[in-house]
Amino acid sequence: MSFSKSVKEELVEVLSSSRHCQIAEIAAIVEFCGKIVEEEGRISLKIQTENKTVARKYFTLVRKAFNIYSDVVVRLNGKQGKIFIYVLEVSGNKNAESILKTIKYEDNIVSPLLLKNNCCKRAFLRGAYAAVGSMSAPEKGYHLEFVCTKESQAKQLVSILQDFSLDGKIVLRKKYYVVYLKESEGIVDLLNIMEAHKALMELENLRILKEVRNSVNRRVNCEAANITKTVNAAAKQVEDILFIKEHHGLKKLPDNLQEIAQVRLENPDVALKELGQLLDPPVGKSGVNHRLRKLTEIARRLKVQEEEKL
Repeated sequence: MSFSKSVKEELVEVLSSSRHCQIAEIAAIVEFCGKIVEEEGRISLKIQTENKTVARKYFTLVRKAFNIYSDVVVRLNGKQGKIFIYVLEVSGNKNAESILKTIKYEDNIVSPLLLKNNCCKRAFLRGAYAAVGSMSAPEKGYHLEFVCTKESQAKQLVSILQDFSLDGKIVLRKKYYVVYLKESEGIVDLLNIMEAHKALMELENLRILKEVRNSVNRRVNCEAANITKTVNAAAKQVEDILFIKEHHGLKKLPDNLQEIAQVRLENPDVALKELGQLLDPPVGKSGVNHRLRKLTEIARRLKVQEEEKL
């Protein structure tokens, strides 16, 4: 099961004890999956979804909040008939109008009056995610989105997210308005708001594991870079010492430079600190570095002199 689907499975088990929150969640499902059908003076409210989780949650909420049982029809869709479509219908003017009047559904969105309380906003987001939400596998990246058919729906979602200090963005993807969150902290906060606590803990664990891995990789890469830098520097030092030996002679150097030159030739892969311990008396890292720089400068001058002879 995908992480996104497991979140929905968890959310379907979250059932508010307050009727006003149940109504807010119903309102979200109606807003994103619903359709009002009028035929010969008869009104019906239809919910259509490919997600069995959404169908189950909507059926339960309507029964609890309104004591109304939705008619359920399951259809097969797709060329090979492998996709199930769940259609839940509340028919009859009295029942359908009762729900529509209560959720204050007009112009493709529910009225803000229904979402005055934070608890109702939480329930609305829960219903919206169940209806049109999804998120990528945390192992691959952090991305949570709601796919809306109307711009007004997307703007309403962004407004509700802002009420919880979440910075939702809108992008137009083909004919859909997609509200998305990309920061892991924001996604964690939203899971907490929707009361998907198991998914939240799993995401946090994966996020910590990923951060540890990234930290280890950065450290390994840094150490590898330092090793490469040290090896290249040592190779250049040996090259300079050999040039001095060939064109000037090491015995013409001061005693301290003769000693460091000989020790470096004998230990081409040793770091500066360890190199200093091989001298008599031992010399610190900065002292070793100072002597090697002097050898580099001598080699540079000798190379200039050789070029001038040509």
